[in-house]
Parts: sequence; C-alpha cells; structure tokens
Amino acid sequence: MKTQKLNLSLLILLISIITYKHFFNKPHQPPKSNPNRTNYIVRFTQYKQANDHKQYLITQVNDSLKNWNWVDRNNAAAGFPTDFGVVAVDEVAAERVVGEFGRLEMVKDVTVDTSYRLRSLLGGGEGEVEGGGMKKKPGKIFTKMSFEGEGEGNVVEAVTVNQTINWGRRVLSQRSQVTSLFGADALWSKGYTGAKVRMAIFDTGIRSDHPHFRNIKERTNWTNEDTLNDNLGHGTFVAGVIAGEDAECLGFAPDTEIYAFRVFTDAQVSYTSWFLDAFNYAIASNMDVLNLSIGGPDYLDLPFVEKVLELTASNIIMVSAIGNDGPLYGTLNNPADQSDVIGVGGIDYDDHIASFSSRGMSTWEIPHGYGRVKPDVVAYGREIMGSKISTGCKTLSGTSVASPVVAGVVCLLVSVIPENDRKQILNPASMKQALVEGAAKLSGPNMYEQGAGRVDLLESYEILKNYKPRASIFPSVLDYTDCPYSWPFCQQPLYADAMPVLFNTTILNGMGVIGYVESQPVWHPANEESNLLSIHFTYSDVIWPWTGYLALHMQIKEEGAQFAGDIEGNVTVKIYSPPALGEKSFRHSTCVLHLKLKVIPTPPRSMRILWDQFHSIKYPPGYIPRDSLDVRNDILDWHGDHLHTNFHIMFNMLRDAGYYVETLGSPLTCFDARQYGTLLLVDLEDEYFEEEIQKLRDDVVNTGLSLVVFADWYNVDTMVKMRFFDDNTRSWWTPVTGGANIPALNDLLAPFGIAFGDRILNGNFNLNDEQIRYASGTNIAKFPAGGYVHSFPFYDSSESGATHSFLASGTDNADSAILGLVEVGGSRIAVYGDSNCLDGSHMVTNCYWLLRKILEFTGSNVKDPILFSKSAKQKAALHQDDDQLPSRRTDLNFSTYSAVVGKELTCRSDSRFDVWGTKGYSLQVRGRNRRLPGYKAIDLGRGLNSSADFSISKGPKVLDKNKENSSGNRFLGLLYSDDLDAPVVFPSHWLVPAVVAVVGILLLINFWRIRLKRRRRRKGSTSGRYTNL
Repeated sequence: MKTQKLNLSLLILLISIITYKHFFNKPHQPPKSNPNRTNYIVRFTQYKQANDHKQYLITQVNDSLKNWNWVDRNNAAAGFPTDFGVVAVDEVAAERVVGEFGRLEMVKDVTVDTSYRLRSLLGGGEGEVEGGGMKKKPGKIFTKMSFEGEGEGNVVEAVTVNQTINWGRRVLSQRSQVTSLFGADALWSKGYTGAKVRMAIFDTGIRSDHPHFRNIKERTNWTNEDTLNDNLGHGTFVAGVIAGEDAECLGFAPDTEIYAFRVFTDAQVSYTSWFLDAFNYAIASNMDVLNLSIGGPDYLDLPFVEKVLELTASNIIMVSAIGNDGPLYGTLNNPADQSDVIGVGGIDYDDHIASFSSRGMSTWEIPHGYGRVKPDVVAYGREIMGSKISTGCKTLSGTSVASPVVAGVVCLLVSVIPENDRKQILNPASMKQALVEGAAKLSGPNMYEQGAGRVDLLESYEILKNYKPRASIFPSVLDYTDCPYSWPFCQQPLYADAMPVLFNTTILNGMGVIGYVESQPVWHPANEESNLLSIHFTYSDVIWPWTGYLALHMQIKEEGAQFAGDIEGNVTVKIYSPPALGEKSFRHSTCVLHLKLKVIPTPPRSMRILWDQFHSIKYPPGYIPRDSLDVRNDILDWHGDHLHTNFHIMFNMLRDAGYYVETLGSPLTCFDARQYGTLLLVDLEDEYFEEEIQKLRDDVVNTGLSLVVFADWYNVDTMVKMRFFDDNTRSWWTPVTGGANIPALNDLLAPFGIAFGDRILNGNFNLNDEQIRYASGTNIAKFPAGGYVHSFPFYDSSESGATHSFLASGTDNADSAILGLVEVGGSRIAVYGDSNCLDGSHMVTNCYWLLRKILEFTGSNVKDPILFSKSAKQKAALHQDDDQLPSRRTDLNFSTYSAVVGKELTCRSDSRFDVWGTKGYSLQVRGRNRRLPGYKAIDLGRGLNSSADFSISKGPKVLDKNKENSSGNRFLGLLYSDDLDAPVVFPSHWLVPAVVAVVGILLLINFWRIRLKRRRRRKGSTSGRYTNL
C-alpha cells in the first residue's frame, strides 16, 4: 500500500507540473498596449496622385468594409505622384481587408508598414520580450549607428543587433584625414570640388547653420518628429566626410550640394513608408548620388529592395555600407549586396580588412547557385575624422564611415564630367566600372573580403576622363595561381568527374539601364589542353537596371582524368542596349573574362567529400533560429551555412588535410555515389524526397558511400516557447524548425537503425584529451548493436529536460549519447549531435580534429583507438520507441520555406551536366540501378568500398511528411541483430502490424484477468473484516 501511495503521489506531482506549465508557460500574447490599428503599405501598379489612389480604394472596396482608413502623408513628396499609399486597418479585420485590397487590379501588393529600429552602441532599451532563453526587441535588425563620447573613438565590432526581429535596415558605423590619402587635393588643384553634384544623404538629418558646410541645399524630414535637425550626430558626421570644409576634418567634395533626408528619429526609428516616400522624392528631385550608411540581412524585403532598383534605374548612383557583422563570412547587408549598388567594406590604415567589415559572398543564390563577389570596393573605415553635431570634429569607425568616404570620392568624380554630359556618361554601372577597374588590389585579403580592392581616386579619374559607354564583367579575371585573392577557387584545383565549380560574375552595362545578351557566351581555350575544360553558362535574360549576372559552371572532361597542369583562355559575351537619346543604332559591347585554372588528376574516392547544401534553409525568408541557444545577440541563422561562408574555416582545414570537398545544391539523387568516399550532412533544416531516402539507402548499402551527420537541437516545446509577437510586422514569429530538422534526418537514417532525440544538451566534455563545448546539441536516441557510442553527462535545457531535472532535484546526471560510429557492410556511418564546433559563427571550441578522425574512418576505414575503444562498443542496440522520437510541427506551413515539400524533384544547374533537368541518378538495388521514369538502368557493379555480402530490402513507402509522426515508423521492416553491423532483411511488411495487434490483444486479455482476480480478493477480505467485527 505504501508503494501504491508513493506512486500515486508522484503521479499527482507530475500532473501538477504539466498543468502549471500549460497555464503559465503559454506563448507571449501581443502587448495590451499595442494600438488597435496597424498601418499597411498598399503598392499600386501605377504612379498617381495620392488622392487618386485613395479614391480608387474607396470606390473599389466593398461598402461593408469599414475597418480601415487612408493615412495622409504630409511630407515633401506629397505634391508628386506616388506608387503607394498607407492605410490603417483594425487588427480584427486585417486579414479580410488586406485580402480585399490584394484582389484589386491596380494593387501590386499589401505589406505591413514595418518599423526599422536602431539600437545605440550601448544596446538595451524598452519593450523587450522574453522567450526561449532569448530577449527580443521589436523592430528590424539593423547594423547599428556608431556614436562616441567627446574626444574618444568608438569601434563597432561584429554585431547583429540582439533579437531585433524586424529584419531590416541598420545604420552602420571610428580617426584620420582621409582626403590626402586618396589624393583628393590633386583634383582640387584642377578645379574639381564636387560642384553642381546633387548628393542625397539618408540619415539622421543635419543643422542648417552648421559651420562645416557651405552648400546645404535642402533639408527634408520624413519622420513623425517636428524637426529637421540632427540630434544624434550620425547624419552630420556622414555629411562631413563627404562635403565638410573644416581644416581638421575635410570632406572630399566641399562644393557638393547637400540634400539631407532625415529618415530616422532621435529614437533611431524609421518606417518603410518613410523610406519609400523619401526615395520617390530623390527620384523626382533628380539626385546624382545617394549615400545609405544602413543595411540589414533581409534581401527579400520587397518594397524596400524594389524601390532601390527603381532608384538606380533612374540613374541615381547609390553607395551603401556593406555591414558591420565581420569578421564572419556570409554577412553582407542589403542594399549594399545588390549588384546595382556600390557596396563598401572597411579597412584600416595598414590596408588590413577591418574586423567589423562584413564579408561575402552574397547568399541570395544559395543553394542552387553561387554567391556574387561583394563588397565591390573597400575604403578606410577606422578612426575617420568627421563633423560633430554643432561644431568641431570627432572620430568614428565602421562601414557606415567607409561608405561616405566612397560617396565623397564619387561626388568628386562626378564633378569631373561636364554637367551637360553627365547623364549620358555617368550611371551606376559606369561609376562602378571606374571604381573597380581603378581599385588597388590588396595583397592579403580574398575577393570576398576586399572586392576589387582599395578605392584609388586618381586611377578612377583617369578611367572616367576618357570613358566611352561599354559593358564589362566583374571580376574580370579568375586566376587559380593568384592566392589568396582567388580564394576559395585557388584553394582546390579542378579535376574530372567532380561537381561543377560555379563562379558567379556581375555584368556591368554602362551602355544603358537595360541590356541583353546578344548570343551564347563563348569559351576560347588558349591551347589544346584547355579544351579539356567544359563550361556551361547561365546568365540574365534581361540586364536591368544597369547590371546582370553571368555564371560559369565548369567541369573537366572525362578524358582529363589524368591531366595535371594549367588551363587558360577567355570567355567572351556580347551585350547590346537600345540606342541612347539622339542615337539611331543599338549599342554593342564585348565583355571578356580571363580564366587561368589549375587541374590535377582525379583524386582517390576515399579523399573526396560531398557537402549537402540543398537541404539547408536560412533566413530569409523564414525565422530559422540559431544553432546555439547560448548565443543571445544573434537569433537568426542567416550566414548561408555554406562551405565558403560560416563553414569556411572548416573548408580550409579539410583542404589542408588533403581532402577534396565538393558542393551539392540539388537533391541527393543528383550525384553519383561511386565518386565519393563520404557524404557530409551538417546543420540541415529541410525535408527529403522519398527518392532521396531510397537512393541514399542504396548508395550506402550497395555502392560503398559513407555518411557523416552533424545535427543540432530540435525540441517542439522549446520552439513553441521561442514564438513571439513582433510589434512592427504585427504578426507572430515562430521558428520554422530547430537548429536542425531532426524528424527529417531521422527519416534519412531510419534504414540504418539510427535516430536523434529531442534533448537540448549543453556542457563541456573531454575526448582524446581534447575539451569540446557541446552547445545546444541533441542526443542519439537509437543506434545499432555492434556500433561505437560515446556518452557524457550534460545539462538538458529542453522543456521536457527541465521537467526531468526538477523531479531529480535540479540535476541531470544521466549520460547522453552524442557520438556514434558504425560499419554497414563496406560503408561506414558516423553521427554527432552538434554542429557548432564546425560553424565559425558562434564557435566556442572547434572539433576539427574529431571531424578528421571521423573522415579517416569513413573514407579509409582507419579506426582511432579512442573512438573505437572497447568501452564504447554497443553490445545491445540503443533504442527508443518511435512514438517517443521528435515529431514534426503541424501548426505551420513548412512548404513556404522548403525546397522539398510541395516541390518537384529536379537536378539543377549545380549538378553534373548530364543530369540537369532530370530526377537524377537511378536508385540502386544489389548493384544495379532501379529505374526512375524515363531513364534506363545502368549496371554499376558493387561499391568500390564494399566488403560484406548482404542484401537489404526496399523500405516501405514513406509516410506523408505533413503528418505528425515519428520518423522511425518509416522503416519498421529493417531490424538490427546484436551481432551484425549491417541491416537484416525483414520478411514482410504486413507481419509487424499483425504481431503488434496480437500482442496488444493478449496484453488486454491479461490485464482484464488481473483486474478480475483483484476484485475477487477484495470481496473475500471484506467479508472477513465483517466477520471479525
């Protein structure tokens, strides 16, 4: 009886805890103080007066819709036609009203009038929302403004502002007289001082009586504050770098006409509609140059991005800061990452890339393509002298300082061209051509750090002085012998039978705002050996505005499998544009890209690794949370998760170790497994096609392909807790997945009896005398007997783990399995539950040594004595019921973010040329291809690494991904023996359900019999007690 009472007490306690968590740990509700109405931007297909748009909505919308009103915008742009309006909509009717507007013929789209919120150098602020171990301040992510105390410099290091989820623009910004370093006095002596150049400065404003400026033409206020003055100092500083005339802090072009656009309040807040109105006014006012010392990671913020395109199409040269999120790679900010914008990075006075300067490549093109070279140029951005708010000078650092340095250079260069000829010669493309062709390439940094190099004012002046409209390619050279500038290409030579190497260049068309590729680009080999290179091209159908892309997909032909040497030649592409004003014939230009490539014989299979890029999802478009929940200042996974962005250090390590790493941006059916020793899956968030699961299973079992998986945390309860309401987008933001998509990975690993769990483990452990930080990693829940498993004690910070820790008096001493290694016939599999030790973004300690040991095992079957110690060998399978494995979320539409769910399986242009546009290589069973529709079977023989003679059956049909189920249910027919490392064939698909049903019935009967016996005993004991009385 005591035991029963104790069990009952524990049960009641557990129910109480669950009930408490249900009622008191609900997701955060929208703040009660929020207004009942939200402002939306309605974009129209035509420019008209604002009142015309207003009347159009009133007359076209159903009379029953009374839950909205037009918002008048009384600013400098009010007298000009506009292409958008702002409406205030009741929250309760928002969905209906927005839907009704969106159906109108003249309406392009309807979006929230987003708030851009900046945070000062000190951070902090009101309105923070807590959730999931992080704090979130409403507003878009901005590279913050830089400020500094009196007489004291201030350096902005890598910052992505703490959980500011309105993923938008940030004002980016510390000593010197930079004009003399660029030789500006040489142009001043020729009479060029920026005269009659209209310079728009989008910032925090400027004071009209500031003594440093001789030519403030106009100040406009686009905010909801009744002032034109700069009360923060950032806008004044930027203007001083461009056009200041104080002897202590000279600007580049003191006679430039300054047009100060005050788009940020004293609280460092702006709205999309303010920017759109200000951009429209800049277009209507015929600005020549525009400086934006702001940026953010959201290149899918369409109203903003498309307005920038329209602005540059209107022949306004835009200069923008590339971002202060360095030294991390893949951290370019928008709009500086756009090809039509001059993106500026920062360097110090020793010509070293500043630590704060964001690095490329662009991530728009991932996974199928490859990023573009950005920044375009770099300029001094550390300790630059500029104007204070009222008088005097100060120093600041940041790319928001480097940007006005280049903007000042541009103003000076514009003034070189006679005023009557400027619009015919100067445009965003021709100015960028002058800057990148005149730039001085730095000896240390690579192209994704420095672009074309440090701006050289005098060289660019010589180019512009005799400029004739033409098209060109940037970069114009890819030279594998020029290292480190040509990194990562120079890091790994080409060889036959490899995935195509992609090189993405930008077409700069100085001939016109619109252009076209006249004919297919042509490869001109310099000698006979250079014919071994095969190039396929993808390029812009329309080159607009001013720019396009030309991507090279390079492969070495099979006959070059033993070739070693250099391949050299040129790629030419012909561009044409419509005739300019006063001309009758089309403009034509031939662009040249010079290639010098290093080729080696095809490496052995054991040293070749294939990196899966296809199944990685990043921000934007979805809320993809960070991989380490310990990191509080960066909630987004937005660095691309590419070998050449946040995993670039790992890539360099693998190359130094002699491995050859290739990238696959298409499904797993799109590669030939016979060519690779190891498939490397790291930090993946997407689902898998059924064909991918089947093919990988056959590749491992029949073709000798080994598999390495580095996962991350996944816990539904924790993801729900991380959900928050964003005031500025007026919507709930919910993580699309965890650090990795564990249910999907479990589907992929199920044929091998392997699955990850839903714990979120944190702590340090020692292995091979190396200490490793396990940062929000997951646990291994299932692993076959005969494998090797390493377990360590960690703190479990998941929701379920927190409950367990509470019951265990606040501690969790149980070891968790995190590393597993197993042989499967002639192949090998290794799984590890955390990728943060490979990811350069938020790494505490690296585990590159562990990855090398794992690859020695998977590629060459070399077993490290520590990893394969007797104590780690599993005599019995590590097991967890399938219904206890992590399940998919059912409360969001994953297809919005996925390249798999709701999509068609297709091999894209990143895969081998022979499978472009197909479903890929056929599936294999016992060494022979299983045919996919439309493709004949090919006998592939046994895998090169195959040693065991066993067979494996076709797995049962994959369940619907949209159903919330455990991944292990997919392959119930595959069981593991205690003595075998390889899967054993199960005889039938119907037998397991039948056995389960019979066992269930027997248990039910047995339970009924036990209850019946207890009732009889109770009756007997009751009658005995009555007798005793």
